[in-house]
Amino acid sequence: MSVSRTELLRWQFELTWSLFEYHLERLEPEDFLWEPAPLCWTMREGPDGTWVPDWAETEPDPVPVPTLAWVSWHIGWWWSVTLDHAQGRPPRDRTDVIWPGEGEPTVQWLRGLRTEWLSVLDGLTDTDLDATAPFPWPDDPQYTVAHMAGWVNAELMKNAGEIGQLRLLRAASAPQPGVRR
Repeated sequence: MSVSRTELLRWQFELTWSLFEYHLERLEPEDFLWEPAPLCWTMREGPDGTWVPDWAETEPDPVPVPTLAWVSWHIGWWWSVTLDHAQGRPPRDRTDVIWPGEGEPTVQWLRGLRTEWLSVLDGLTDTDLDATAPFPWPDDPQYTVAHMAGWVNAELMKNAGEIGQLRLLRAASAPQPGVRR
């Protein structure tokens, strides 16, 4: 059986999404801003009520542990910019990607990005896949739109694993009745 490159990328994406959805379905609003360590990157509510991510132009050493809120914003940021590039729109600035807040608003935002991404994937032809990728490697002809779609799958898998681990750590660190620590 022969499978097109687009079908393979979509299959890989759907596999990754199913693993991510396992955690999305189980998230509680309290999971998002839980800080697993003293040195964390998180989302902070600004004076106007919008959420602002902790950010540094150069990665600090040591690297702060991101909260689930920060990782979910990060997914929304890179995915929104990827969608902008893939659809020929001017890419948004990082500061223009607004995190919706704890709980269901963020889960729905991420699911909406999934729907938009599937429309992009389903519309790609072999010619489209062979074009130079506009993101995340601007102006490097060795990377194609197929590479960009593969990168989305890999980046989502990494971020889904981070969210899952944070969710599990929070649950495991909660006091358990009858268990002494």
